[in-house]
Amino acid sequence: MTTTTELTLFADYFQIHVSDADSDGDLSGAWTNQAVADHLAVTRDALGIGTAVNANVSVTVAVLRQEPSDDSSEFDHVVEASLNASLGRLTVLGCTDYAPDAATFQVPPGWNRVRVSRSNLARATRASIDSDESPETTEKIRIQVWPATELPAETIKRWSQPGDEFSA
Repeated sequence: MTTTTELTLFADYFQIHVSDADSDGDLSGAWTNQAVADHLAVTRDALGIGTAVNANVSVTVAVLRQEPSDDSSEFDHVVEASLNASLGRLTVLGCTDYAPDAATFQVPPGWNRVRVSRSNLARATRASIDSDESPETTEKIRIQVWPATELPAETIKRWSQPGDEFSA
């Protein structure tokens, strides 16, 4: 059975976080040049998802039983990483949100795979801080989580905005 939840999160500092509910969520050392290019900072129990805007973003969280099919052609940017949810609870929140108030999701305890698929990035970037004023310009992020063994982070599809010095 799939559990899907819709959220609106403020992507302060151009990021949102997914972490084990017991994590301190410290991603400060994980934002390397490569992580910035990939829009994904990874630690054992937390992920920082880079966003195109410093505004509200639309987030869909889907907790799945197994790996979903590849639909990356429908998105601008897609990355995956493993995350250890020791307690079987993940939190999803904006970078500066108060963790005890964050949305929490039940997942299998231990390693899970997280696929982050982002869309509407060019329109959101053009609208900048006003991007969240209309659904046509709001950045959309889908986070899919399923049980899986630990694997290295992977960029499945890369989006680069014009002038992005880290584009590959």
